[in-house]
Amino acid sequence: MRVVIVFVLSALLPLSLCHNWDPFAWLYGRQSQGYYYASLQADTAGGACPDECDCPPTFPVAMYCDGRGLKAMPTIPSRVKYLYLQNNAITAVPDSALVNATNLVWLMMHHNQLTSDGIGRKAFLKLEALDRLYLQHNNLTSIPSNLPRTLRDLRINHNKIEKVTPADLEGMANLTILYLNDNAVTDMGSSLRALKSLTLLDISGNKLTKVPESLPEQLHQLYLEYNSIDALPESFLGHFSQLQYIRMAHNQLTDKGIPANTFNVTGLVELDLSFNKLERIPIVSTTLQHLYLQANQIKEFTLGSFCSVVDVTNFSRLQTLRLDGNEISQQDIPTESSLCLRLASTVEI
Repeated sequence: MRVVIVFVLSALLPLSLCHNWDPFAWLYGRQSQGYYYASLQADTAGGACPDECDCPPTFPVAMYCDGRGLKAMPTIPSRVKYLYLQNNAITAVPDSALVNATNLVWLMMHHNQLTSDGIGRKAFLKLEALDRLYLQHNNLTSIPSNLPRTLRDLRINHNKIEKVTPADLEGMANLTILYLNDNAVTDMGSSLRALKSLTLLDISGNKLTKVPESLPEQLHQLYLEYNSIDALPESFLGHFSQLQYIRMAHNQLTDKGIPANTFNVTGLVELDLSFNKLERIPIVSTTLQHLYLQANQIKEFTLGSFCSVVDVTNFSRLQTLRLDGNEISQQDIPTESSLCLRLASTVEI
């Protein structure tokens, strides 16, 4: 009965789809109108699948080599678009390693032992369709040279990178996601200027003492926690039109280092300033929904930080407010705060 159903389903497929690719063909194998359908055989176009990897016959453009104990790059057939090499012990990507793999769209090399000296300057040069490159959890001290300008998702977090230069990210106008967190970056200069499409930037867990300059205007999420930033520039958020999430916990921010009305901008959904050195609640927009200020040195509950005027139409949209771990108590909250913070479901003091 199952075989009959398979034939019926395949008969219902458009002829053009059946000729190019029959999703059921590998189950029963047949020859039709001159087309040979192999049974349980991987596509060998552009080279055979290496013995140490898996190339599923139903997904011939993918090659799975993850978690195989590899210490060197395998031979990659030219048909492969999705290459999974994570969780191995690979130390190098020579210039010749990817010359045959010019169709790659995803390259997953996280959790290996890659070093910057082990990556050839031309290793990624010919990958003109690459969309995602995962290099997190390696031993890199710099961003590899000549990364494809087609990249949209670059993850290079949990390495040992100390500096990012404009040349590292030059021409990467398509990049939308950049994870650089948990490195040792002290300076980024104007390296972010070219990233016109960037929506998510994570540079938390580094050694930054100031907010990087030339932050892309299309940012939607900005993560800066676990650095040593003690002050914010004037008009820090003035040119962002899409920014909704800012996380700056575990820095050295003080009241003096935050210009007036820095966070009083519409559009913000979440603001995390916990574990800093603030003594006052900064003024925030009434449209903010989640505010985290725990573990600071705040001594007063200032209702004006949330509502300059309180009436039927003017009130804060805050849903979450955390002030625990400061120098105030429940008795310091004025009674009229229930009108201003009428939507708050969580208030921790």
